[in-house]
Amino acid sequence: MFRNRLYKYIGISCMALAYTACQVPVLVGKTENKTVPAGYTSSPDSTNSATVQWRSYFTDPSLVALIDTALKNNQELNITLQEIEVARNEIRARKGEYLPFVGVKGAAGFEKVGRYTSRGASEANIEIKPGKETPDPLPDFLLGAYATWEVDIWHKLHNAKKAAVSRYLATVEGRNFVVTTLIAEIANAYYELLALDNQLEIVKQNIEIQTNALEIVKAQKEATRVTELAVRKFEAEVLNTRSLQYDIQQRITETENRINFLLGRYPQPVARNVQAFNNAMPGAIHAGLPSQLLANRPDIKRAELELAAARLDIQVAKAQFYPSLGISASIGYQAFNPAYLLRTPQSLLYSLAGELVAPLVNKNAIKATYFNANAKQIQAAYHYERTILNAYVEVANQLAKINNLEKSYDLKSKQVEALTQSITISNDLFKSARADYMEVLMTQRDALESKFELIETKKQQMNAMVNIYQALGGGWNQ
Repeated sequence: MFRNRLYKYIGISCMALAYTACQVPVLVGKTENKTVPAGYTSSPDSTNSATVQWRSYFTDPSLVALIDTALKNNQELNITLQEIEVARNEIRARKGEYLPFVGVKGAAGFEKVGRYTSRGASEANIEIKPGKETPDPLPDFLLGAYATWEVDIWHKLHNAKKAAVSRYLATVEGRNFVVTTLIAEIANAYYELLALDNQLEIVKQNIEIQTNALEIVKAQKEATRVTELAVRKFEAEVLNTRSLQYDIQQRITETENRINFLLGRYPQPVARNVQAFNNAMPGAIHAGLPSQLLANRPDIKRAELELAAARLDIQVAKAQFYPSLGISASIGYQAFNPAYLLRTPQSLLYSLAGELVAPLVNKNAIKATYFNANAKQIQAAYHYERTILNAYVEVANQLAKINNLEKSYDLKSKQVEALTQSITISNDLFKSARADYMEVLMTQRDALESKFELIETKKQQMNAMVNIYQALGGGWNQ
């Protein structure tokens, strides 16, 4: 009769557990869109500059040395490496959760119970052997081993480990993204430094030209061919150009220090090759196919791995609705006297138990975790799509910029050539009194500005070559 009731209760419990397992809310997820255009131009080419190693892409030895130093000492990159280590340890932790846990324990103590309690009264009447009563207080010594194991029926723990693996791989791609960004930042700062050096040289040359013109104006004033106003105007122009020289020197100092910061070192002069400003970049860029961005860009691969981890998190959260099976076991020796501790079978104890547990009432916390996991998966899908779109837009922008800057540079070169000739012409006309001093000043000012603009355009060209390499996903694969 009792056995029949026990089987009945067990059957009812199993039915209740099965019912609760079926009460899983339905989610509305999102599938990411990986579709990209066929090409950046009407005639796509699969050749991709992103496959070129950065040592081959950047040919200036001084720049290569700076990048090498940064890859060893940059603090942000080293911080990212520790994030990878944290993610690797997380895998180890998740793996340990679905393996059996075995431990050993030893204990010693004593307990005094009241004589007039049911337990105290029963122990008082027990004799260990004839003529020897139970000790009071009663010592207790224990030595044994125990094990616990949650049977991963629904792959909850295995999926948690897989999610940790995906996040670990995402941190590796995050490190690669930091590398590409770091290389691009150093290269752009390096070319900005070269541009400032060239601008400073032009300013010094212009100061010399203006100083010579000032001497001519002073001589003509002595000859009463011009007034004191012309002399003052030329002096003011020379002083303004000298002031510009110090502004550029300050920018050079700040740019050097920015490079030093990226290299993880304190301010010091940055070695550079000023002559490499005009021929330091590759002559051609091959953008390849937009679909190659999914394999070349570390940020896209990181977003994809984070999306995979988010999907696994949903499976982990879903498994919380199902029954969980836990097994525990222990074996050891326990006695009130160390002399009896290892006596078998009198002091031997062991246990084996299985536990099946499932949520039945008030599952709000589990539902909230489940819905949050789904929302984060949808977020990850949108983030993945946005990362792909952003990558395509970056490449398209840089390709257009390279094309437009090339045309602009050709026109500005002709402008500089024309204005440089105008300086000599205006000086000659001024000497022969066929042009006034304002025409000379304006010509010199226009020539200086045009040379600055030409250098700025060249710097933008070099930055565009750096940025397209980064946008294509180049730099991290060494």
